[in-house]
Amino acid sequence: MNKRNFIKAGLLGFGALILPGKVFSLEYYPNPSSRKWAILYSTWCGTARDAGIWISEGMDGIANVFDVREDPDLSKYDHIVIGGAIRSGKTSPLLQDYLQKNSETLKSRIRGYFAVCGNMMQPVGPEQTQAFIDNHLAAICGVTDVPSKVFLGRITFGLMEPEIRKQFEQMPNMKEYDNLKRPECMAFGKEILDKNLK
Repeated sequence: MNKRNFIKAGLLGFGALILPGKVFSLEYYPNPSSRKWAILYSTWCGTARDAGIWISEGMDGIANVFDVREDPDLSKYDHIVIGGAIRSGKTSPLLQDYLQKNSETLKSRIRGYFAVCGNMMQPVGPEQTQAFIDNHLAAICGVTDVPSKVFLGRITFGLMEPEIRKQFEQMPNMKEYDNLKRPECMAFGKEILDKNLK
């Protein structure tokens, strides 16, 4: 084997090792724990993903974090937190369908809800919690009386679908922003964990 073919074969072999047969988004691997926790989210621009990871960090990193687009099997988890980014007052249709389709598996395991919204860059209050959690996520899941939190989100034009991006860019004074706060997400994760250790 000449030197050129040897190098090609080596590069191809290395490529086969680092690329799995089926490519998935990077999975968040939790810290070892006897408690089986999962966080399920839906997102458009990645804000709810970051919130989910930071919530898990507030739980000492014991929760695995799943994008609903992965269609995860959550039956092996004892405790589940559900959340998503809000657009037009709702989470994504994919998350809504998943919650309805898996209601029997999820119902006894739901330990918290979260939502992420722009809220015209104004502070969130009880109205947003009622609209996005009580009247939306909790209503779909049929589970109430668990910790819930609405976080301010962010807008990244480059991550939006072209038609949505065009709508946002045409709004007066609309600009990209990031109001999601890691300490708030972590505090919510700690709140959920503390409540479920009692």
